[in-house]
Amino acid sequence: MPRERVAPTRSNLLRLRETCTLAQEGHDILDKKREVLITHLMHIAHRAAKKQEHVWQLLDEAYRALERARLSMGRERLEWTALAVNATVEVEIIPHSIMGVVIPKVESGGALPKISYGLGDTTVALDEAVAKFRRVLLEIPQLAELTTAVWRLAKELQKTQRRVNALEYIFIPRYEGDIERIEGALEEREREEIFRLKRLKSQAEKKKGRAGPPAHEYGQPYRDVRAGRSTSYEF
Repeated sequence: MPRERVAPTRSNLLRLRETCTLAQEGHDILDKKREVLITHLMHIAHRAAKKQEHVWQLLDEAYRALERARLSMGRERLEWTALAVNATVEVEIIPHSIMGVVIPKVESGGALPKISYGLGDTTVALDEAVAKFRRVLLEIPQLAELTTAVWRLAKELQKTQRRVNALEYIFIPRYEGDIERIEGALEEREREEIFRLKRLKSQAEKKKGRAGPPAHEYGQPYRDVRAGRSTSYEF
């Protein structure tokens, strides 16, 4: 859809200048926000990557221990033992803001679930698997917090980048182009007005000269002292 051209008037020129100034100030603010978001995102993403690698390592060790428990106890006994665990870890989500982006802070509350199965019909491999999964359970809230923060900061950074690009490459050049076009049109209009006024003034002077009284010739003698004779001049 073609953009509507702004009429070349002084009111539109003042309005466009004000709008362009606000757009440039908004661009500067968004550019600073983008830099802060990039700094926070890189820092949190680095922490999230290290935490995720650590959790994956713990999960690998836990599943290996669980596999050893399955081999020593059998699948059916292991499933019956797992049914005895019914407690869960409670978590509390506390929101906080980074440059207007709401980031959840996840904190685990309460104690870890106690071992609820008997020791008579289980093996040491199961106890080892339980201990390793309990370690994983302690790391998951922080990993969830960091991962959520990375995704939300990345989304906000993408949105901010689009706004910065729109102001820098679309709106500000458009406003500056309109301002330049209107200034040129107003200057051309002023030159035409000055030329018209000069022409009207010239025509008025010519008409005034034609409408004036007829010129009279007067002879006034002037004595040339050096030559000793009189000379008349016409006025």
